[in-house]
Amino acid sequence: MLRNWSHLLVLATLLPIQVQAQDDDYPPVLQAVPLPKDVDLRVDGQLDEAIWSSAPASVAFLQQEPHEGAAPSEQTQVQVAYSKDHLYIGAMLYDSDPEGIIGYQKRRDASLSTDDRFMLILDTHNDGRSAYFFEVNPAGLMGDGLLTTGQGINLNKDWDGIWDVKVARGNYGWSAEIRIPFRTLNFDAKRDTWGINFHRTIRRRNEELVWSGHRRNQGLFRPQNAGQLIGLSGMSQGLGLEVRPFAVGTSQRIWTDGVGNTSRQGDAGFDVTYSIASNLRASVSINTEFAETEVDRRRVNLTRFPLRFPEQRAFFLEGSSVFRFAPSSGVDPYFSRRIGLEDGQVVPIRAGARLAGQVSRYDVGFLQIRTGATGNLPMEDFTVARTKAHILSESSIGFLYTRRSTHGGDELGLQNRHTVGIDLELATSSFRSNKNLQFQAFLIAHNAARINATSSLFDRTVRGIRLAYPNRPFYMHASYREFGSAYDPAVGFTSRTGFRRFQPSFSYSWLLSEHPVLREFTIELRHEFLTDLDFKAETVNTSISQELRLDSGDELELSIGHDFERLVFDFDIRRDGSVIVPTGSYHTWEIEFEGETAPQRRVSVGGGIGYAGFWTGTRTDFSLSATVRPGPGISVSTWWSHNDVRLGSGSFKTNLVRTSTSLALSPSTAFSANVQYDDLSRIVGLYGRFHWVIRPGSDFYLVYTHNLMDDPLNRLVPITSQVATKLAYTHRF
Repeated sequence: MLRNWSHLLVLATLLPIQVQAQDDDYPPVLQAVPLPKDVDLRVDGQLDEAIWSSAPASVAFLQQEPHEGAAPSEQTQVQVAYSKDHLYIGAMLYDSDPEGIIGYQKRRDASLSTDDRFMLILDTHNDGRSAYFFEVNPAGLMGDGLLTTGQGINLNKDWDGIWDVKVARGNYGWSAEIRIPFRTLNFDAKRDTWGINFHRTIRRRNEELVWSGHRRNQGLFRPQNAGQLIGLSGMSQGLGLEVRPFAVGTSQRIWTDGVGNTSRQGDAGFDVTYSIASNLRASVSINTEFAETEVDRRRVNLTRFPLRFPEQRAFFLEGSSVFRFAPSSGVDPYFSRRIGLEDGQVVPIRAGARLAGQVSRYDVGFLQIRTGATGNLPMEDFTVARTKAHILSESSIGFLYTRRSTHGGDELGLQNRHTVGIDLELATSSFRSNKNLQFQAFLIAHNAARINATSSLFDRTVRGIRLAYPNRPFYMHASYREFGSAYDPAVGFTSRTGFRRFQPSFSYSWLLSEHPVLREFTIELRHEFLTDLDFKAETVNTSISQELRLDSGDELELSIGHDFERLVFDFDIRRDGSVIVPTGSYHTWEIEFEGETAPQRRVSVGGGIGYAGFWTGTRTDFSLSATVRPGPGISVSTWWSHNDVRLGSGSFKTNLVRTSTSLALSPSTAFSANVQYDDLSRIVGLYGRFHWVIRPGSDFYLVYTHNLMDDPLNRLVPITSQVATKLAYTHRF
């Protein structure tokens, strides 16, 4: 029962409330109301301005969990207004138990698996293919990202748009007032209708409410299931010009034989973005700098193949969804970390230009980068071009081209390296009335990197197909792909070559909505059959896993599998020659158990234990994690991973420890730090970052890194340290 009668009265008398029920054929519609001229809303989280008493509101939310299609336990009301320059969204999130509202997180883009939350997407092209994502919690956290669909769903939360939100709490529950500048969005100015959807989580009940598309195979992250926002007109992006100058200062110290040498450097640059059209943007970056980028999370690699780390640099994240190629198929003909990074060494980016957006029914993207010479690395030019045509209602066909040119490459025996790729995606969300079905095919080829290379074109190609039935409760997929033995795209990433692989998987999930303790039980069967190009088996894996999710949010998982591996070369597992796995064929079994408590608890823990046959012996692995949340904006997490490997050629143990601390005084001020150590590299890494959002789009960063080596005498010997400051200011015209 609502405790604040004034809000109850407002809810009962609000001018026209849209309560249209969700329907698979007729999604809900929400009317956007224009603000009177020269009137701008003061964003404070209180929906007490006159426009909110007259704007149509919708309360047409339904449960997605735990009772699919049931009425919500608490009411949620959404409204939309707009001016020439801004879109405003007002949300009243009523709660009969305001003391039960959970809001731990304040740091931007922190995971809200711990908190109550309100999320929305804006499909500004109203084509059901991509959307902008925004989220907020009762503590005022801002989260955003770029959402794209295809063979799966990809939410890129590393994108940071310029927008603002304020929240308020009371005995009615909580409320949010969101302001999004139209200059932040790409859209077709001629459209008066956008796709829109809302999602609310009531965390103490793990109740998920959706405005449109409440079925388990639908939801917020599928723009094709969104409702409609109507009544838009006269939106402006101003001149469409955005200038972001920045200044960077660094002080670096490098130790050699115990002697430290310090160097200091100041630098500056700027980014300029111009909206050629309301849905097409061009950007130029001069002297691009990434001093604020967070460090990668360290991992112990006991496989034969390189690890892939995600991109975290803002310049490459902006518009990155346009460049995605054959999502879910495990191919990366374009991988942006090949630009400006070489074997972990930072390579300066002197200038870059980017074009991204939509022209008619085509997604287009273009990237041109020049890196500077550093050390033994010469200057290089990188080109990436991408276009994707929308066909049918949910399908597409695309083309990708990359080029890498090394200055003075002739002297190094290198020629310009070109890669081309074609990907096809056929998809529908109306198979058998309301089921999803997806098919994907791709082909990639590149020329030889070296002038006198002898590999054939077939050896430098990859090709594959994938069929998916991504639904709940039943899910299945099957994929087949071939990677040539000389495949190595110059601006891409691949971990393994020279194989043919067939990989199916099946899963079924029972939603136990009536059970007092259990929420969901899932069983999954996965198989991988990988051969060399002569069809001789190299890797064959079969596993079955069972996952149990409790109504509280606690989770348990048990998996059992059988593995076959054929080594054609000796494997130096520690990369130091101390333990060698000889060539041969290996059959092994493995079992693993994992569990974690619900993340919304003030203290949450997790862990796992596994035992497996491992090459010529065994491997036992443990992992433990714990997070403490003393109060809003404060969290301390520790994670430990241990491997005990016993092989015929030798035994060893590995340990990886990581501790992270986050202190967010407000949604605009945050300090984060982490310490990492593994006993393979024997390096202790310390990282700290202070981030102050002066105003949306203008930021100050103070970043400190320090690496130390654990020497044979168990002493911590310094290797490098650096202090960096960065000030960036965004001005829009």
